[in-house]
Amino acid sequence: MPLLFLNEKSWKTACDPARAERAMADFVDAVRAVAKDDPADTSLVSEAEIKSLEIAEGYPIGKWIGSSPKNHVRWQRLLALRSRSPVRSVFPTPDADGHLEYRYGGEEVLGLGAAHFMDGIAVSLPVAHEWQTSAVSVERSELVELDNESLEFEHETVDVRHISGPPHVADHLAWIRESSLARAATGRQIWERRADLYPHLQFLPRTEAQLDDLDLRWVVPVRRCLERLDASAAAWDPAATHEPEWQSKVTPEGETRKRVCRFEDLDGKMRTFHLHARFTPGAGRIHFRPVGENGKVRIAHIGGKIRPDL
Repeated sequence: MPLLFLNEKSWKTACDPARAERAMADFVDAVRAVAKDDPADTSLVSEAEIKSLEIAEGYPIGKWIGSSPKNHVRWQRLLALRSRSPVRSVFPTPDADGHLEYRYGGEEVLGLGAAHFMDGIAVSLPVAHEWQTSAVSVERSELVELDNESLEFEHETVDVRHISGPPHVADHLAWIRESSLARAATGRQIWERRADLYPHLQFLPRTEAQLDDLDLRWVVPVRRCLERLDASAAAWDPAATHEPEWQSKVTPEGETRKRVCRFEDLDGKMRTFHLHARFTPGAGRIHFRPVGENGKVRIAHIGGKIRPDL
């Protein structure tokens, strides 16, 4: 099951107790709907322990639990899920997101950011109107190493999967079921499931060892990068364009570096795979080339920036 990340900005909002009661009912129903098939394997992740939160200003969750038998039952349903905190406890390494910052309305958002970074779903209390939606747009700042080895922050707006009530679950249900069956948690699993996960990509044999040794911090970024390349290849008409319309930032190597991007292709011939997409943390690169004769993208390198002596 995907990880569910609590949006801390949706809690401790000024509202009357009756509104807070309705919001908690919707919140619990939504979380349970996501976890319906496997509640014991679903994790609700928060920066602070859930039992310590205030639903609204001056209305702690303990008071809500004790206010009615129905609320006590709802609380027991939440306890059936695995609760984990802080947010970084589910990251592959504690500093895995050290190169990233996510902001909403100018304020840093840990839960929303972690949901995007870990390819999960954010969950909110539907008190304020802004959280009554199935996707939330946040500003993402990422420190990347450019091809000239300088460091630079890149900024973009990204959409985070989001639920705050049962109606939003339907918008993500297909993704939830698909990800439960096909989610790759290691580089080895990416390799073993590549044909099912990325039907429009081809991989040179050398990438098997690279995926076997893939840094855990890179599993989700690599998985997401490959998904975008696969989607680009799926929409490509080789008869109309020389290469796909890329759904992520793709750049070519300069002339002086193309020589380090030559690899033995599937037919035994040496070819240049100088197009590449970047991923972080660090100088992660996926090198590839479009193969027009079969409408696929062929992957030659997954790992760090290729150095001349490698």
